[in-house]
Amino acid sequence: MRTDVETLLTPPTPVAARALDVVRGWATPALANHSRRSAAWATLIADASGIDHDPELLFVAAMLHDLGMSAPFDAHAVPFEDAGGAVASVFAIGAGWDAVRARRVGEVIERHMWLSVDPAEDPEGHLLEVATSLDVSGVGFELVPDDSLRAVSAVLPRLDFSAAFAASIHDQAGRKPTSAAARLDRSGNVVAGSARWDAFLA
Repeated sequence: MRTDVETLLTPPTPVAARALDVVRGWATPALANHSRRSAAWATLIADASGIDHDPELLFVAAMLHDLGMSAPFDAHAVPFEDAGGAVASVFAIGAGWDAVRARRVGEVIERHMWLSVDPAEDPEGHLLEVATSLDVSGVGFELVPDDSLRAVSAVLPRLDFSAAFAASIHDQAGRKPTSAAARLDRSGNVVAGSARWDAFLA
């Protein structure tokens, strides 16, 4: 289990570092912190559960998974995870990945909004889905040691993430009523997750 926060948050490859630059440049600080925390939770969960995965693919997907919610990339007609997946695939081609690997990062991002992803079928998709559920909804605290949750959250504070994310999901739901965002909006899990994180970090 990785316990050094600096090591945990360091991009594993130069391409991963470029993905971090992208999210810092195109997302709000709160959304960028969410992406980085999600990468950390995913890595820690993989370490604890022994899930074999591609660290570069997972990190890039975690950095770019919510760019479809950022105004420059918000597609009016398609789910935000599909738009974010497309952005990530374009990024990956530009970074020199082949077409198959570039499509994979898009697929991982699209699947992070599924209710669950089979780790045997898609380990990176599973890890991103579980990690983002933890960071958004406060589901799965038991998967990551408390000291790691607190240490990463201290370096990457939540800021106004929960309130801003809830508003963005609600907006997505209004424009895309059959999307996974609409399901999440109806569930109330973003607001509930905010309360769970506040209680945990208090």
